[in-house]
Amino acid sequence: MVKLLIILFPVLLLVSVPVAHAMLGATAFALWMDGKPMAVIAQRLYSPTQSFPMLAIPFFILAGSLMMSGRFGEHLVTIAKLLVGRFKGGLAQVSIIGSVMFGGVSGSAVADASALGNALIPVQKKEGYPGGFAAAVNASSSTVSVLIPPSIPLILYGLVSNTSIIDLFVAGILPGVMLGVGMFTAVWWVARRLGLPTAEVPGGFRAYKGELVHAIPALLMPIFVIGTLRFGIATPTEVSVMAVAYALFVSGVIYRDLTLRDIWKAMIDTGVMTGAVLIIIMASSAIQWILTAERTPQTLAIWVTETLSEPWMVILALNLVMIIVGTFLDLPAAVLLLGPLFVTIANAIGLDLVQLGLMMVVNLAVGLYTPPVGTTLFISAAIAQTGIGAVVKSLLPFYAVSIVVLLLISYVPALTIY
Repeated sequence: MVKLLIILFPVLLLVSVPVAHAMLGATAFALWMDGKPMAVIAQRLYSPTQSFPMLAIPFFILAGSLMMSGRFGEHLVTIAKLLVGRFKGGLAQVSIIGSVMFGGVSGSAVADASALGNALIPVQKKEGYPGGFAAAVNASSSTVSVLIPPSIPLILYGLVSNTSIIDLFVAGILPGVMLGVGMFTAVWWVARRLGLPTAEVPGGFRAYKGELVHAIPALLMPIFVIGTLRFGIATPTEVSVMAVAYALFVSGVIYRDLTLRDIWKAMIDTGVMTGAVLIIIMASSAIQWILTAERTPQTLAIWVTETLSEPWMVILALNLVMIIVGTFLDLPAAVLLLGPLFVTIANAIGLDLVQLGLMMVVNLAVGLYTPPVGTTLFISAAIAQTGIGAVVKSLLPFYAVSIVVLLLISYVPALTIY
């Protein structure tokens, strides 16, 4: 059955079958050819929906949508300009700082790329920034949000690997900051070469202190999430519900810019995003049943550890596989497919599962701005109205930064294990 899956799944993807449908089609064919009952698919589709921690996903998405439905995005951009606008390439630096702050609210790279891209890329082009460079900064920096809590990919990894979501959230903060600082440096270097202008705000903090005060409640959301989890006040699912209540209070009572139409739109957007994630989770559960029945993870772990004699070589091989898979599959699907396989290998070589989770998310995040799939890449190129080739060429320094951070996470456990 596994051989049929390995052959049929990529074929279906190549003919543009949606990922979830390709998973289900390959699974159904493999079961039929092996004489297994089709009832297995129905059972496995239903099984993952009964996970209580799974409820954290829609609630965190809803909290981010509610928070960003008003004028918070405008205040966020102003604060970012105040912090980094005086540096070369200030508007590009705003994209990175904005992603770090936005990630703590949305937890979604796609949401980050869309919101900040629409706000900043047209302004950057007007100020003389090359369209390819503006799109490259937006496409790459938006992936920082998959490491800053609350991160949807880290929640998914925690579910499939039985790893503490609290530990993953805490461990993701330092790599997220490292990635942001690295991209900040890359933008500064490119901006000096291209002679890009600064983006200083007249009057500085004194003139815009009201903007800072206004944005503080929203920027406290990641601290609220981490603090509540770290001190054992609530579970991740309970915290996600509390985050929605917090977002409603901040947007409706403090900001007073949340309307019933905004709430309705946020709920619709949350339903669409949750549905897209959930159908992939359900389909991957059926594939995982076949892999477990055939003892594929154990067989793969034995083969890898016998073939590659040193743990560092195994870690390098895992990174190569993840970065290749990430260029063809969306991040949630790749996490759900590779997670169960790589957990067994990690246990075999003594690799901490939290460290593996951060490696996986960073690797697959690079795929978000790498052809041929590259979700944030295509979103940013469309906003900038420029060709993919020009964007990819401008992305080279950001690929280098991501690889350096990835190697540090992979081979320096102290950066992810507390």
